[in-house]
Amino acid sequence: MNDAAGLRFRRQHRPQVITDELPEHRHKGTGTYSGKVFQVTLLSLGGFLLLPLLVIILILESPIHPEVLSLKEPPVMTGCWEPNLKLREAQRLFEDQIIGPESIANIGDVLFSGTADGKIVKLIGRRIHTVTRLGKLPCGSREQESNCGRPLGIRVGPNGTLFVADAYLGVFEVNPTTGESIRLVSGGQVVAGRKLSFINDLAVTQDGKKVYFTDSSSRWHRRDYMHLIMEATADGRVLEFDTDSRELTVVMENLRFPNGIQLLPDEESVLVAETTMARIRRVHVAGLNKGGMDTFIDNLPGFPDNIRPSSSGGYWVAMSAVRPNPGFSMLDFLSQRPWIKKLIFKLFSQEVMMKFVPRYSLVAELHDGGVCTRSFHDPNGLVAAYVSEVHEYDGSLYLGSFRSPYIAKLDLRDV
Repeated sequence: MNDAAGLRFRRQHRPQVITDELPEHRHKGTGTYSGKVFQVTLLSLGGFLLLPLLVIILILESPIHPEVLSLKEPPVMTGCWEPNLKLREAQRLFEDQIIGPESIANIGDVLFSGTADGKIVKLIGRRIHTVTRLGKLPCGSREQESNCGRPLGIRVGPNGTLFVADAYLGVFEVNPTTGESIRLVSGGQVVAGRKLSFINDLAVTQDGKKVYFTDSSSRWHRRDYMHLIMEATADGRVLEFDTDSRELTVVMENLRFPNGIQLLPDEESVLVAETTMARIRRVHVAGLNKGGMDTFIDNLPGFPDNIRPSSSGGYWVAMSAVRPNPGFSMLDFLSQRPWIKKLIFKLFSQEVMMKFVPRYSLVAELHDGGVCTRSFHDPNGLVAAYVSEVHEYDGSLYLGSFRSPYIAKLDLRDV
């Protein structure tokens, strides 16, 4: 055998090297086809599932028509606003026996409140007594609320009677002993071209001749309060009722969710929590500046609810949601994006949306000039959730809530 033949022979019997690439190369066409089929199937399924959602989004009209709202950057929570856990020192009273005690008043050691099931109750020791019911049964559901009534703000008048603001039914004077009630202002009536749709809080002069109250919206009812917050409608008002002449007049209008109201000592002006704007306004109701308005405190670190006097000459303000800084404020983020608000309301109910609002209870004592002197916090609302009011009595703070099943009591000696 010559060298050339030997070379040819060795080439023919050279061992074949088998690698992992060979099967892939052999079946490359088949694998590509299967992958494409899978992708098309997946996309088709996704489109099939998303199509109804897209149709709903396009066809359904959003119940709200929000505006772009300009809020200042939230204040840094330092100094007086420094987060703490002091509200967690509170104890719960009447737990699971009372629902949504929004506002609290006292005559001596007896506490009074209005509840989510339409009742005015008095709390004596550990017992709950029903004073009266302003609306009609049945109660308990969202749809029944307008007939059942929803008592919110409550005050004690100069003659020892209770003045109550019911979100739907109006403003009442109630005898705390007999339960007899007199309707002073009817809810739902038209005043100066707008309906009283969401009566919220009230304040009474020392002589009982004037009652000032907030009507949070002429468009939205209390049961739709999240719609009002998200839409940021500027249709809220402050009104005055004269108990002698029975005259009802508008004191201030075009407010965004006017909520809690508190008379100043000279009774020439009232403080009004403008919840959506995270500020408190001072509305002049008498004297030389009557009809005017200025700002008591702007850019709060939370959204204010009721305002009540403190024993040191200041004012307690309750906030059930905050604008954390540092941190992320969902409501601040959405205020600049009305299209997202519309989309949210097409897809979710109010109850579902409430679950996305972080719970954080904050109460603060403010003095003249809107100066914060102290604040108590409960991050995540573990002990006192959804706070709506701070009522100070005998060295303790009694915390109302618009939806919690209890009243929280904080002994100021513990903090």
